[in-house]
Amino acid sequence: MDFGKVDDISKVNFNLPPDHPFTGQVLSSFKTSEPPRCFVGPPIWANKDWVGKIYPTTAKEKDFLYHYTRQFNTIELNVTHYQIPSETTIQRWIDAAVPGFCFCPKWPQSISHEYQLKGCEHLSQEFTSSVLELGEHLGTTFLQLGPAFDTSQFHTLSAFLKQLPPNFPIAVEFRHPDWFSNESIWQKTLEMLHKLGMGTVMSDVAGRRDVLHMSLTSPTLTLRFVGNELHPTDFTRVDAWVQRLKDWYAQGLQTAYIFVHCGENINAPELSKYWIEQLNLHCGLSLQPPHIRPKVVQGSLF
Repeated sequence: MDFGKVDDISKVNFNLPPDHPFTGQVLSSFKTSEPPRCFVGPPIWANKDWVGKIYPTTAKEKDFLYHYTRQFNTIELNVTHYQIPSETTIQRWIDAAVPGFCFCPKWPQSISHEYQLKGCEHLSQEFTSSVLELGEHLGTTFLQLGPAFDTSQFHTLSAFLKQLPPNFPIAVEFRHPDWFSNESIWQKTLEMLHKLGMGTVMSDVAGRRDVLHMSLTSPTLTLRFVGNELHPTDFTRVDAWVQRLKDWYAQGLQTAYIFVHCGENINAPELSKYWIEQLNLHCGLSLQPPHIRPKVVQGSLF
């Protein structure tokens, strides 16, 4: 994930901002006795460096998803950003997944970036129909708005979201700085999303701290957490997030999707495992951490 990437993180203030006032109002209306749910995983499954580490040493690339779903319970599905999946592809994903695993498809860039949400109802319908075929394996979808999609296009966003199927799971990722610098339009946006039952995406990344807006509009969190190759701050940041999630769960948060990016993602399994262990310890969850095997280095036995 290149968005917000910086070469030197020594001067970055990684402290979590306080909650947006709207977050507490939203969560208090969703208090429930149901146990909270949490889904944690890296953003890819096709990583050959994971063979012998979280995949069997004999694993073939065509079987990576099968093995991935037995190590993690969700994935940020970026492949759908570039192509709407066919019925055959959807079935292949379903066949590879274990019960309880959730795919979280990213909206196609043809809709979000090229059409800018205008005049693309046919593509939108094609995408929603496709991913709804995932059935119980569909988590949330997330709509990443283009970098030039600013507050002047509020009504375009509102009209687009209103034409989606009822109760379709979606969270919106805002990137243009104006959404966060204009408090009145941000409040209006949060209220619109809340009324529609839709969520926001938060990104915790070094170079764009404004996108860490701490604003929830539904009882579901969608978080893109970008680590820095297991730098010590990666772990202190996770610790702070776990405490915030513990508080949000107590207030009424029902579901969290946490996508763990880590540089080139070679070390994403380790950072994901730390997330899971700390969530289990502090939030009373019982997530299964991945089994990470130490990689055997050629000649290390001699």
